This record gives sequence, C-alpha cells and structure tokens, in this order.
Amino acid sequence: MFVIGERINGMFNDVAKAIKQGDKATIQGLARKQMEAGADALDVNVGPAAEEPLRAMEWLVNTIGEVTDAPLAIDTTKFEVMETGLKLCKGKAIINSTSGDKEKLDRFLPLAKKYNASIIALTMNKSGIPQDAQSRAEIAAQIVTCAQEQGIDMNDLYIDGVILPVNVAQDHSREVLETIRQCKLLCDPPPKTILGLSNVSQKALNRPLVNRTYLAMAIACGLDAAILDPLDKDLMNSMITAELLMGKQIYCGNYLEAYRKK
Repeated sequence: MFVIGERINGMFNDVAKAIKQGDKATIQGLARKQMEAGADALDVNVGPAAEEPLRAMEWLVNTIGEVTDAPLAIDTTKFEVMETGLKLCKGKAIINSTSGDKEKLDRFLPLAKKYNASIIALTMNKSGIPQDAQSRAEIAAQIVTCAQEQGIDMNDLYIDGVILPVNVAQDHSREVLETIRQCKLLCDPPPKTILGLSNVSQKALNRPLVNRTYLAMAIACGLDAAILDPLDKDLMNSMITAELLMGKQIYCGNYLEAYRKK
C-alpha cells in the first residue's frame, strides 16, 4: 500500500496558522512525523485560507524539502499553483488531482508528462459524482484512454473512486468498492487505485473506526494507495494486517514491527 500523508493541508488549523506565520518548525515536524509513521509520500495543500496560494505553495514545498526528499503530492485545483509546486519538488511528484473532464485532462496530463509526475484522476466530470460503480468505471475508462494517448505509464496513473461521507451518501461506499474492482479490468497493466480515505468519515461518529474498517475493505478489493493520516497508529496497523491477510506481506509473529522496519 502506497501511503500519502494527509496532514500538511491548510484545512487543518495548525497548518493554516503555520502558513500564515511562516512557521517552518510545525510544517517540518509534520513532515518528519508522517514519514517516520510509515508514509511513502506527503500531500501538500495550502488550503482555502491562503491569501497568496502560489507563494504559499512555494514556501511549503521548499520548507518540506529542507528535511525530506520524499515524493510530494501537490494538492490544488489551480494550474499555476500546481506547476509551481512541481518545479520545486526534489523527488518524484504526484499531481493531486484532475477530474475526468477532457478539458482538464488535456491540461494536466501533459503537465504530468513534462515533469515525469504521477497523477491522480477523479471519477467525476461536469455532471458531478456518479451514483453507481458502472458510471464511475466509464469515466475511469475515458481517463485511461486519454492517459495512454498522452504516453502516461499506467504505473503513474491513479484512479480515485471518490468516496463521499457515509452519513450522507451511504450507498456510495459500496459503489466505490466495486469501482476499485472494475478499474483492475480496464487494461493490462491496469491503472493504480487510490482513495482520500478521511472523506468517508466526515462528520460521522467514531471516525477512526469508520476509516480503518473501510480501508481494510478497500484493500480487499484491490486498493493500491490512500491519502490518510499515518499518525493514526490503529489505522496503520489495520492497513498492515489487511495486506498480510491478502497475502501481500509475509507472516511472522511480529509482522507489524517487521513491516515498519522494511
């Protein structure tokens, strides 16, 4: 499982405050802690409160780059802000994200090619988020076709089934799992699959339990990556155990410790 740490996001109060005050210590501390907890990459989002998003993104990427060369997922809908972040990344970058709209794909896929970046594409378009797996899979197929035309390696393409909060869209939880399964049938090799995990539990009671249960279910359906909170140890333990039970890890008595030391 490829884990993208979600915590460097201006939606969190501590990050928004750090961006506003130019507090490097808070950002660098979050970067280190997430990597130490098992993240493979770090999501970087300036959030809606940043007065100058382009400068905020530049500051964030440079600040993180002082303490780690980890891959960064540049998380923004603004093309100029995205390219600014990509230019400054030390390691392999991830574009987070584009939708299935052809106009957006025609802009962001060439950007991924230009910077040799991976790209996350959401199974939604101008009509919104489909209610069923079949419609999501159709958008995913269109994304795959466009990516292939642009010469994007399928190992660099992540399809996001777009999970919604279970308390307002319970049926979507099941449909997204089926979308993950269907994405594996789109081509050979298939694109990777990813979820912004925390969305499933927004405003729900006992969010950690909802998150770790859904993650285990998604892994069983073939999920390859997730944007999540690696500082939640129970969540990470559930992820490691789910992969063990799916035969993706070798069993030993202290498999949790062994995974973290690999």
